[in-house]
Amino acid sequence: MDATDLARWQFAITTVYHYLFVPITIGLSLVVAWFHTRWVRTRNPEWLRLAKFYGKLFTINFALGLVTGIVQEFQFGMNWSDYSRFVGDIFGAPLAIEALLAFFLESTFLGLWIFGWGRLPERLHAAMMWVVHVGTLLSAYFILAANSFMQHPVGYQYNPATGRAELTDFLAVLTNKVQLITFPHVILAAYMVGGGVVMGVGLHLMRREALKAEAGTPAPDVPLYRKAARIGAVLTLVAGLGVAVTGDIQGKIMTEVQPMKMAAAEALYDSVPEGEGAPFSVLTVGSLDGQHTRALIEVPGLLSFLATGSFDGAVQGINDLREEYLATFGASGNPRVQDPATHFVPNVPTTYWSFRLMMGAGFAAAGIGAAVLWLTRKGRVPTHRWLHWAAIAAPLLPVFGNSFGWIFTEVGRQPWLVFGLMTTGNGVSPGVSMGYVITSLAVYTLLYGALAVVEVKLFLTYVRRGAEPYEPEEPTDSDEDAPLVFAY
Repeated sequence: MDATDLARWQFAITTVYHYLFVPITIGLSLVVAWFHTRWVRTRNPEWLRLAKFYGKLFTINFALGLVTGIVQEFQFGMNWSDYSRFVGDIFGAPLAIEALLAFFLESTFLGLWIFGWGRLPERLHAAMMWVVHVGTLLSAYFILAANSFMQHPVGYQYNPATGRAELTDFLAVLTNKVQLITFPHVILAAYMVGGGVVMGVGLHLMRREALKAEAGTPAPDVPLYRKAARIGAVLTLVAGLGVAVTGDIQGKIMTEVQPMKMAAAEALYDSVPEGEGAPFSVLTVGSLDGQHTRALIEVPGLLSFLATGSFDGAVQGINDLREEYLATFGASGNPRVQDPATHFVPNVPTTYWSFRLMMGAGFAAAGIGAAVLWLTRKGRVPTHRWLHWAAIAAPLLPVFGNSFGWIFTEVGRQPWLVFGLMTTGNGVSPGVSMGYVITSLAVYTLLYGALAVVEVKLFLTYVRRGAEPYEPEEPTDSDEDAPLVFAY
């Protein structure tokens, strides 16, 4: 293990940790905005209570996501200075716009939403959370544009005088074909997470209140939490369908621009010619390096369909692609790709299993959503013991599915930092020692561990309290210059 490996571990740990909060932020902002709008339009107190209740959970998550996200951009200067120097002209543009436009949009209007109860006109106040949601979408779009450039570089030219890739067409970067399908796929996956959180919390509280009612204790909020659980289940199912459709399209584009990633996703070493159809293994056992595999459960032709849209389409294998990459990139003369130890093959077992765990978690979350809708149909309020575990799994499964999806996306691209332009080993900061990276990695890990304790404790505390009783909001007649107060 060297400084490059440690730098990769640090970026992976901080990124995966930060991304636990991102889809929750995107998904919950949509749900809270919708709850608030329903209150304004119907005057049904249940919608107001749900908007405030899930608004608290959203605010906790947003704050932790903000803190953990700050570290991300610092690492480009700390551990990846050669990468930043080479593509900073391109990579920095969307990140700068994200920070200056989207992030400040989210933060400003979230503050107006939090402190605006009873002070802002109701319709304008409800619109604040919609602006926050739009801010989360813009933030995701610009960040994904930067990542999509790493997957499929466009809109640039190489300047031999400076030794850098320089931006020539910003619109091409923003409309990268990888970006155009990755964005809806990621956003729909985030909506699955939002739906899962609403469903899981609502299911837990519905069951808790229903058990109280069975024991003879008044529990008037059972219908409220049943409504939340069903709304979350519907969002999880609908968004899950969208994730499946966009994921299918994304797989075909991925095969076009990064065929090695698709081959590694199946541990397919030998190419499958046209007409035979490459199978997709649901479960495989094999060696740790992934070179020797035996499929236990296999679906004929499915990999060909995922890659090409045809059940008998040709799919290139790892061995042929490795020789092709060695001939193409190994002889290119580009010093940023001269890393013969990599052989241009990603970690096959990690790519293989993260791909399946991503899909498995998504299907399982959708299954829970379907089960909840069925069990709560026609006013039913089930209290089965397994619903306790379903309530825990409902938010965790789509969150883990998102994380495994990004692990697959990033590990499957290796050894490329920017596909075809720079390998990961050539992007690390040359002056960074192992001791420096170990120190920063230890500090971040301990800090993030402490933040995890804070996040979980706050989240669970407010979940246990449940929705606050309804209290009519009255516009304040106080001095307009008086300081705003926290609404909760």
